[in-house]
This record gives sequence, C-alpha cells and structure tokens, in this order.
Amino acid sequence: MNQHLCRLLSISVVLFAFAFACASPSDARADEDRFSAGGYFRIAARPDFQGGMSKLGLWNISGRLLNETQWAALDMRLQLIKETPGTNEVWTSLHAKIEGGSAHAADLLNGALGDFHLTQLYAKAGNVLIKDVIWQIGTLDFYFGDLGLYDMKFAEIFYNTVGVSAFWANDKVDLLVGIGDSGYLLNSKGYTPALTFGAAVRVKPTDGVEFGLGAELMYGPNIEGSENAPHQTKFGDNQGVSYASFVRQEVMEDYAEYLGTSASSMDLVFPKPTADDAFSFKLVGYLGFGKLGALKWNNLFLNFLRQHPEQYYYERYDNKDYRIFIKDWTDERYQFNIGDEMNLEIVSGKFDLTWAAIFGYHFDKDDEISASERNRLLWSIVARGQVYITPTAHILVETSFAQEKSLNGNLWQKHVGSITENDKGLVSDRGLEYGDLDTRNTWQGKLGLVLNPGGAGIFARPSLRLLYGVQYSNVQNAFDNTNITDMSDQNEFYRDDARTISDNHWHHVISIEAEAWF
Repeated sequence: MNQHLCRLLSISVVLFAFAFACASPSDARADEDRFSAGGYFRIAARPDFQGGMSKLGLWNISGRLLNETQWAALDMRLQLIKETPGTNEVWTSLHAKIEGGSAHAADLLNGALGDFHLTQLYAKAGNVLIKDVIWQIGTLDFYFGDLGLYDMKFAEIFYNTVGVSAFWANDKVDLLVGIGDSGYLLNSKGYTPALTFGAAVRVKPTDGVEFGLGAELMYGPNIEGSENAPHQTKFGDNQGVSYASFVRQEVMEDYAEYLGTSASSMDLVFPKPTADDAFSFKLVGYLGFGKLGALKWNNLFLNFLRQHPEQYYYERYDNKDYRIFIKDWTDERYQFNIGDEMNLEIVSGKFDLTWAAIFGYHFDKDDEISASERNRLLWSIVARGQVYITPTAHILVETSFAQEKSLNGNLWQKHVGSITENDKGLVSDRGLEYGDLDTRNTWQGKLGLVLNPGGAGIFARPSLRLLYGVQYSNVQNAFDNTNITDMSDQNEFYRDDARTISDNHWHHVISIEAEAWF
C-alpha cells in the first residue's frame, strides 16, 4: 500500500476514534470535560530572491528564527476515567499527537497530509497496582526541557521507543523508568528489534534550583538469517577492502581487483555476512536555576551518545547489485553536546534579553580519513532582545555566530570553483575532501516588528512578526537553494558574457509569519 495512503488512513482512524468517543455519551457538557486538544503552528511567507528555499541558513545552529519552515501540531487527550486530584482513585486517559511540516501554498508539499505523522500515541493510567504511579503504554518520548532559541532537546530519552514506563513524583523528586522497543525508528532499511531500557530522575532541592539525569541503552540482538539484523560483510585482513573502500563505495571494485577474479565468478567468492549484536546508548543531564534578580531562569542541557549502527547498502558491479552489510563500519559514532540558555529581564516591562550557546564534539572512531559531519567540532551563540514599545507591540533584535570545523580535512567550498582547487575532489593526504575549507563560519542578524496580543515576553505566544534577516558565511551558497553552479559549457545559467559564476556569501530574507500555541 502507498506510504502516504497508510499515513492518511492512520490519521483518519485516530481522528475518527476520538470523534466517536466524544460523541457517544449523551451529556454534551460531560463530553467537553473528557476531551481536550491543544497544539502549535508556525507559518511564514518568505519570498527569496537569491534562489533560496525560504530559509535564512542551513539549519538551527544559528537559532531557530528564520531557519525553520512551516509546522503544525495537534495534541489530543481523552479521559476515559477522570482523575480526581488528592485521591487514590484509578484514572486513565488516551493521548495522540499529529504533526508535520507543510502548509498550503507555503512550501513545495502544499500542505499534503502525507507529510504529517502520528508522532505520539499512548495511554496513561494512575494509581493502578501502585499508589501515585502513572503508567504509560505506547510512545514514551521524555525530555527535561529544550533550548527555546534553537528548538533543540539535548536532554531527551525514549524518542524512538514504544513500550511501557512508570512515573512517580512528589514535591522534591520525579522518577521515570521504562522499557520498550526502538527497532522501527533506529533501523532505516527494515525492522529488527532494538530493546531499550532507560530511566530519568529530576531533583528539586529548593524553589530556584533543579537538576536531572537520564540514560537509555539500546540492544539489537544477533539474529542469524534475518536480513535486517546486525551483520557485517567481512573480507578478511589485507584483501583489498578497507574503510576507504566503504567511504568511496568501491568495495566491489577493490575486492575484485585484489582477487583478480572474473566478474562471472564473483558470486562464488563474495563473503557471506556475519551476524553480531549491536549496542547504542545515550546519557543526558539537566541543571535549571533562576529567580535571582534579573535572571528569570537558566537551563543547561547535555548529552553523550553512541549512535546505533547502520544495516547495509548496495553497490553495483558488472551490472549486478551486491548487498554489503556495514555494522562494524558504523558502530563507533559518538556525540557530545551541551547547551545553555539564560532568560533575563533587563528593564522590567521594557526590555528582555535571552541568550543561548551550544557546543558539540562529534567523532567517528571508524573513520579517520574522510571529511564529514560525523567528525566535527561545532559551537554557536545566539542572543535575542525584545523591546516593549507597548504591551502588544515589540521590536525584536537577534544576532548569532556559529562555527563548524571538520576534523578530517576540507568539507566545504569557499568559491564556486573550489572543488577544482582540491586535487579535483580526489583524495588528499588527509582523506576524502570536498573543497578548500575545513571551517564554516556563519553570522546572522534579524530585526523586525512583533505583535504579541498576549502581552510582553520573548516566548509569549501568539506572535505575529515582520522580520528582515541577513546572513554572511565564508562558504559559498550556505543556505538551501536551487542555484546551479556547474561550470561546464552545458550550464545555461552563467551570469555574464565572461561566462563566470559569482560567489554568493550573503543571503537576505524578509518574512511575514505567525506562531502560536493553543
């Protein structure tokens, strides 16, 4: 069945179920008490006169503002047995969340429902078996909070997991434990189980301080005979195949050259995959404090993780596709990320300032030769100030600087023709490179008028904005774009009679947008 059709059917079933449940009781007022819904939307018109795709930069490392596209979410709850606060009575509720990134006439998908997903679906039950414990069955996503200026959740666990969790809380401590399966989201080629175990605790020793820790472990078992289970195609020592062969996707060519065998004999000598276990993990931390003079609140989030290995890919050799399993080549990819965000009230009722910063160290212990985003250092800082002309009319000013540094050589191009300046894109002494820069620097500035019907506050919503954004990067075309930079004679889009293509380091965007929680 078509994938989009499946998604539409899933959404229709959920909406129908909620509508039926709400319509079935005879008392309409009771229905309203049982069912509730909230959500979020963001929509913008951003005419882009530089061949861009209505985004100021490439991603949220420069802050979410003008770097995110359309989004809509609907979060629904149905109380099957209503909760009575202050008692030990059993209660249950059903929850569903539908969200996606498209709106009519605002992007290429034009609001297609196939771009929306049922991202959360779970049931909750309280005071069952154990007093004050809330059980959750279904999707288990949990996070301590997020960096609002970046829209990033560094302290998040169970994002990929469906299973069961138990949550207990009092005035000082929150405790969560869970178990489930993450196999469907972690494995892109096809399902194989990824058993997931995790826990999180939040401690609130005083009114102005809280901290939390969490962890999850994912285990993919060795399943011989399952094409989706963890396997590695092992060629043995010194048989012509190296990690570089995998990066270039020339494994078959290098193996055949080493063996000196004919293509017709390759099926007889091609090694069978070897099954193995797969492990990945994530550790998260959180520290929050505030209510200290001008400081409203400060959030610090961090994580350290090992990514789940990939499964396989295909290479074509002598008009035949060979499947190569790559567990051992993709199982040592690590990340360390930390981010902090501080909310300040500089002049009460007149001027608020929020600043945030992130740092990331991403490394792949298998890959010491190729320039890629798997081996990089990154950091950025974003500051947003909002001046309150009136309670509802505000001036917004934001600036940011971000740097990404490749640890295995050049990854980016400074000029249109930079790829030809790096040995024609071939391997250098440090590995595979793609230009003449190992560092990408990006500065962004944003300025505009904000109308907040709900009053003052940088994160007050709804928010109606008219913004101008500008970006400068040392990298050519550092924004999503449709510009053609091919320098061959077949390129129809040369800009002048000299038949040269100009570099493009600046990007300008005007945005009319609305954002709201409801």
